Amino acid sequence: MIPLRDTVPSETVPVITRLLIAANVLVFLYQVGLGEAGESFIRAYGLVPRRVHADHLATLSPLVTSMFLHGGWMHLLGNMLYLNIFGDNVEDRLGHLRYLALYLVTGIVAGVAQITINPHSSLPMVGASGAIAGVTGAYFLFFPRARVVTLIPIFIFLQIVELPAVLFLFFWFAFQLLLGIGSLGTETAGGGVAFWAHIGGFLAGTVLGPILARPRTVRPAW
Repeated sequence: MIPLRDTVPSETVPVITRLLIAANVLVFLYQVGLGEAGESFIRAYGLVPRRVHADHLATLSPLVTSMFLHGGWMHLLGNMLYLNIFGDNVEDRLGHLRYLALYLVTGIVAGVAQITINPHSSLPMVGASGAIAGVTGAYFLFFPRARVVTLIPIFIFLQIVELPAVLFLFFWFAFQLLLGIGSLGTETAGGGVAFWAHIGGFLAGTVLGPILARPRTVRPAW
């Protein structure tokens, strides 16, 4: 299932969401521009569980820097699509700075979750998906009546349908959980996909979102 847009219009300009998208794109362009040195760049700034497990203090910064690295164009575009669809509404609900805090904290929690499950992996973990999972976790609670316009491939046919956001995100989370359980005990954590980062980020978003939420003002009916 590929989300195309949701049915909740933004009430404010999603400044932080746009800046995060721009930062991810610019870092990826820089990464691509390095050519063969890009692999060393990912090794240096990606999150390598084995390295963190061996030396905690020296390797805390990759918990943040890894969020802005991506493994390819499709990886980047997929993450930015989700961030663009779900991020603006959560930013509306939290305000700019609290939304940024949610993004960064849930991204860090996502990285810690993946390290906890697979501490001896030598593969660098990169991508914004853990933090974006945190955003979708908050969206799941804040906008239960929203609908997501979704592209569903059925064999050679493409079907566009409107799904309730709670149903779309529930199936997304259940899929991550199923594959995450299946990846337990493997070095590659399911073919290189950090499912437990997605799971940890989503759960962190459902907890932290309500804590950071601004009180909603009720306008009097005249």
